[in-house]
Amino acid sequence: MTALPDFRLETYFSRWEFTARHHLTASDAQTMTLSELLALADDEDRHAFENLPLSYTETFGDPALRQAIAATYAHADPDDVLCFAGAEEALYLASHVLLGPDDHAVVLTPNYQSAETVPLSLCEVTGVALDPDRDWALDLDEVAAAIRPDTRVVSVNFPHNPTGKVIDAADFTALVNLCDERGIHLFSDEVYRGLERDPARTLPQAADLSERALSLNVTSKALGLPGLRIGWIVCRDRDLLSRLERAKHYTTICNSAPSEVLARIALKARETILDRNRALIAHNLPMFDAFFAEFADHFEWRAPDGGCVSYPRYLGADGVETFCADLVREAGVLLLPASIYRSDLTPTPTDRFRIGIGRRGAEEGLAAFAEWMRANR
Repeated sequence: MTALPDFRLETYFSRWEFTARHHLTASDAQTMTLSELLALADDEDRHAFENLPLSYTETFGDPALRQAIAATYAHADPDDVLCFAGAEEALYLASHVLLGPDDHAVVLTPNYQSAETVPLSLCEVTGVALDPDRDWALDLDEVAAAIRPDTRVVSVNFPHNPTGKVIDAADFTALVNLCDERGIHLFSDEVYRGLERDPARTLPQAADLSERALSLNVTSKALGLPGLRIGWIVCRDRDLLSRLERAKHYTTICNSAPSEVLARIALKARETILDRNRALIAHNLPMFDAFFAEFADHFEWRAPDGGCVSYPRYLGADGVETFCADLVREAGVLLLPASIYRSDLTPTPTDRFRIGIGRRGAEEGLAAFAEWMRANR
C-alpha cells in the first residue's frame, strides 16, 4: 500500500558503522575467523569446503545444511527448511507470500524496521507495543484485540531486538495457540535464541509448536557469523514453504555454495559457539552494570533477558538524539538512538538507545564512553 521508506538503521550504519572507533551498538555476537570456524569442522565438511565446486546450489538450500538446521528443532524434517540469503530476504519474501492488499497483519513494536515497513507496504497493519513501564511486557489481550477477521499474520521477535526481552514460555505457547485458533500464521523471529542469560527461559521454537507457524533464524546473530549471509525459515506447512521457494526464484535463486558449507559447520558446532558467546556476554555484563551504576543519574539500565542488545533510557535534558550524535562525533562511540526504532503504528519511547554487549573490546568502548561522560555530563 506504500513504497518502502529508507531503512533508518542501515542508513545510520552506512555513515558510522565502519568509521566509529567503538562500535557499542552491534546486534551480533562476537564473530570468528574462517580458520577458527574450519577448525570446528569434521573431516567430511572440511573436505567438502576445500573441494567445493563453485556452481549453483539448490534453491531450498544445501541438503546437508537443511539436515543440520532441522536437527536443531524438535519436530522438523529437512523438507521443512528453506534457506535464504540472511534473515532479511526471508522476512521480505514471507511478507509478500503471506500478505496481500485485502489482508491485515499484527506486528510488535518497537521492532526491526522491516518487520513493520514490509507488511505496511502490502496491507493494513496494527501495532501492539511492548510496555516499557512493565519490563517490556507483552499483553496477550492486546494482541487478541488487534486481530481482525482478515488478519493473516502475527509477527513477533523473542529474544527481542532492541530490548532483550524474553516473555514467559506459557505466554509464548498461548500466543501460538491464539494464532492457530484463528487460522493465523505466527511469524516468529528467533535469531537470538540460544543467548538467554538463564537457559531455563529459552522459548520453544514456534515451528515446533504449530504446523502453521514460521520460525525465522540466521547464522548472523547468536552464532556471530553475519558474513555468511545464511538464514532460514522452518515451517511444517509444505505448501506454504513451496510458495516461499518459488518467490525466492525472483530474488537470490540460491545461496552461496561456500557459505552453505560453512553454515552447516557452524550449525553442527552450534553448542560450542553458543557456549563461547554466552560466556563472553557473561564476562561483559558486569562492566556494563558498573558503567551504568557510575552514571545512574543519566541512565536507566536493564540487562537483557536474552540476546546481546539492550535498550537503556537516557535521562539527559538534551535528548537521546543529540546525545548519541555528540557521542559518536566527539568520542567515536556508536550507539543507536530511539529514532531508529520509531514506529508508525504505536507510540514508541523517544528516550532510549540500543547498546550491544556481545563483542570483545567492550572495555575500550566503555572506557571512551565513560571518559566522555565525565567531561561532558
